[in-house]
Amino acid sequence: MRWATLYARSRQVPAAVTALLLATAGLWFLARDSWSPLPVMLTLTAGIAVAAIGLSGQDPDLDRTAALPWPIRRFAHLALIGVAAGGAVLAVQQLGSTTVDMSIILRDTAGLLGLAGLAATVAGGQFGWTLPLLWAAVTPFVPDDGTTTSEVVSWLVQPAGTSAAMWTALIAAVAGVVAYTAWGGRR
Repeated sequence: MRWATLYARSRQVPAAVTALLLATAGLWFLARDSWSPLPVMLTLTAGIAVAAIGLSGQDPDLDRTAALPWPIRRFAHLALIGVAAGGAVLAVQQLGSTTVDMSIILRDTAGLLGLAGLAATVAGGQFGWTLPLLWAAVTPFVPDDGTTTSEVVSWLVQPAGTSAAMWTALIAAVAGVVAYTAWGGRR
């Protein structure tokens, strides 16, 4: 079990968990009276972005000496980020008078997690936050004209049941999780 502690510390998990909880609580507190898909998107993005920084270790040679295969650890690491970020949002929204549909939270969590995995694979784990943050920064400025293009680009704030948003999130999730699990963070 000592390897788990060393792995967590090398991936900055204690700092990431603290930042995730503080970001989630702070953003919920600021938006508690107007809780909607937009604050949920911001909260999930913040949580996943701060946790995605640890998607690669400091020493690639040390990483290669692990007893357990790395794909299992990488998948578990991504899954735990998703569970922590999505679970935190689901928990804090229960404190308010309005809630966002769980399917939106699950869709956005999966898609953002995939984007973090893609960013870590392409640019390195320390840059795992870039794609989720970039997509979340663009989303509020996309005109809601009902076209498939706008639904794809603004999938993070689309209502539940929007098929273009669901497919976009699913493609991002599968691509990112498969890429990061198979190849890990760029060195």
